[in-house]
Amino acid sequence: MSPPDPEELTQSLKSLASEEKFFLCGAAPAIRPPHYDFFCQWLDRGLAGSMEYLPKRRAAYAHPRGVLDHARSVLMLGASYYTAEDQEASAEHDPAFGVQSPEQVSSPQPRTGAGRIARYAWAIDDYHDWIHSRLKRLMAQVQLRWPEVNLRGVVDTAPLLERDFARLAGLGWVGKNTMLINKRAGSYFFLAALILDAELQYDLPHESDHCGSCTRCLTACPTQAFPEPGVLDARRCISYLTIEHRGPVPIELRTGLGSWWFGCDVCQDVCPWNRHADPRNSAVDTAGLQSVVDLLELTALDDVAFRQRFRHTPMWRSKRTGAIRNAAYVLGNQKDAASVPALERLLCHETDAVLRGAAAWALGEIGGQQAYSALARQHPLESDPEVIGEIEQAMARLNHSSF
Repeated sequence: MSPPDPEELTQSLKSLASEEKFFLCGAAPAIRPPHYDFFCQWLDRGLAGSMEYLPKRRAAYAHPRGVLDHARSVLMLGASYYTAEDQEASAEHDPAFGVQSPEQVSSPQPRTGAGRIARYAWAIDDYHDWIHSRLKRLMAQVQLRWPEVNLRGVVDTAPLLERDFARLAGLGWVGKNTMLINKRAGSYFFLAALILDAELQYDLPHESDHCGSCTRCLTACPTQAFPEPGVLDARRCISYLTIEHRGPVPIELRTGLGSWWFGCDVCQDVCPWNRHADPRNSAVDTAGLQSVVDLLELTALDDVAFRQRFRHTPMWRSKRTGAIRNAAYVLGNQKDAASVPALERLLCHETDAVLRGAAAWALGEIGGQQAYSALARQHPLESDPEVIGEIEQAMARLNHSSF
């Protein structure tokens, strides 16, 4: 059986991808990623933090063959997740209303007692699930017509340097905030890939960089997670800290979380290219969008309730401990005395030491007689050394402030 014609296969793939709401699509050869050595250096510098699955699979990232034997081509796909919360917000993207400024596209500021959610996680369903379902339909159509072609669809869980191949496929350039940026769509989109053992008609790489002298993303980062342009120190990144990191967040970074409960959009919100983001391109089901979460309600969830609410959402990634830990930090940053009873309940009755420590810190930030009394009552009852340290530091801060 003769191999499929590269042009015919490519055009068919692109047409099918468009039907599945992948609004960006480009083909690249399966080669050693241009930034593989940079990736290894980044790992060696410890900038991946505790994401141990990255160095463990270091060798597999060296070539798409680490994902699919005999890989010859990579089809890179982009699915927009830029969604507006209501029709008025959508109307702002209509040409009649003009182009938005970066400040206008930013995520909404929450009310006190609410935590912010990164835009990619506003939808009810986990993006891995709905992208994989689209990839499976696409692959089924290809194998129906070309059964000799082996292919595999991946969504950010396989050892593939997606942004390298997206640039090789002409989808955009990697900005100073390390996000892939497209001139007509900004950076609010998921990347997915189809890896094939067949030749495709390859697109021209995106060789130019359109960030210029702009440094908005670097200077706006609340935790200064960019030691230099194009380099992310995950250990300081709010998205990493609220989603991937286990255990207490370093105390010097907690105030930088602000109201971010899950993920962060700051470096994208300020990017001028995201003024072109258009919700009409979105592949996300807009029913039930959730841009904020009620933090006081969260602190009362036990393991069963947390699972029932978040099991099939992106927020499951942080698990209950991470989610409630984040809620406590945000409540501390918001400094609302109405949060003290919920935090006192965590401090005195929660079995997880990480959560008791987070509650102690938050009480120390909020201050007031009620917060101090809660800390003082729990101090002689606490057995965990780290939590004792959190309580003592919180009480010391309050001793130097007036109620």
